[in-house]
Amino acid sequence: MNSKYLFSMLFLFFFTSIFSAEIKREQVYSLSMKKELPIVIVHPDKGNSQTFNTIYVLHGFSGNAERTLLSDFPNVATLADQTQTIFVLVDGNYSSWYVDSPLKKDSQYQTFIGKELVEYIDSNFATKKDKEHRGIIGWSMGGYGAINIGVTYHTVFGAVGSVCGALDFSAFEQLYKKYQIDQVLGPLETVANTFKTKYKIDRMKESNQFYVVDCGTEDPLLRLNQDFHQRLVEHRVPHIYIEQLGKHDTAYWSVVLTNQVVLFSNYFKN
Repeated sequence: MNSKYLFSMLFLFFFTSIFSAEIKREQVYSLSMKKELPIVIVHPDKGNSQTFNTIYVLHGFSGNAERTLLSDFPNVATLADQTQTIFVLVDGNYSSWYVDSPLKKDSQYQTFIGKELVEYIDSNFATKKDKEHRGIIGWSMGGYGAINIGVTYHTVFGAVGSVCGALDFSAFEQLYKKYQIDQVLGPLETVANTFKTKYKIDRMKESNQFYVVDCGTEDPLLRLNQDFHQRLVEHRVPHIYIEQLGKHDTAYWSVVLTNQVVLFSNYFKN
C-alpha cells in the first residue's frame, strides 16, 4: 500500500475518532409567536471548556430542520467538529419565508431567529457572543431569509450567506403565489420595501458584515442572483459572488454550504 495513502487513512481514522459532534433537538418558545418551535443544535465535541462560533442554518421552501440534517446538509456534524462551530438548524414552518408576517401573528420568524433564538442559544450554549463569531446561511427560501434577517440584524450577525437565494419577489410573477409568499406578505403590489432584498443594499454598505452569494449556472434563480451581485458591485458593497456548475437541488447546495462554511470560518478567525 502506498505510504502516503496509508498515512491519509490513519489520519482520517484518528481525526474522526477523537471528535463526536452532539446533536440536540429542542423546543424553543417564541414570545412573538406564542408557541414552541423545533430546533436542531449540532454542537462540537465538548472535550474542553472553550467557546464556539455559531452559524444559523435556514432551509428552503417546504423543508424542515430534520431534512436539513439528513439530506440538505448531511455533513454538518463533521463540519461542527472541524470548524469548532455550533450549527443551529432552524425549522421555517414550510413556507414562512422567514419574515415577520403582517398577516399571521404566529409567523414572526424574523424576530424569532434574529432576536429570540440567538438569545436562547447564547444563554444555553458556550457561544462567542459577538457578531464577529456569528453567522447566518440558507438556500433558496432560506437564502432570502439569511439576507433579510442577517442585514436587518446587522449588529447580531457578522457573516451572511445565500445559496441559490430567491432574492427578488418582483421577478417571481405567477410563482409568487405558487410558493405561498402571498400568504405571509399579501399581494405583491402591497409588499413593503423592507421585505425586498434590493432595498437592503444601502444598509449593507454600512453594516460591516461579510457577505457570500452563490448560485448554480443551471439554476432558474441565476438571473436574480446575478442582478443582486451587480447591484452590490454598483453600490460598492464588499462581497464574494460565486457561480458554479449546478442546478437548484440538494446535490448543489449540500456541497456549496460546506464551501461557504469554510469562508465563514476564515472570517471568524480574522
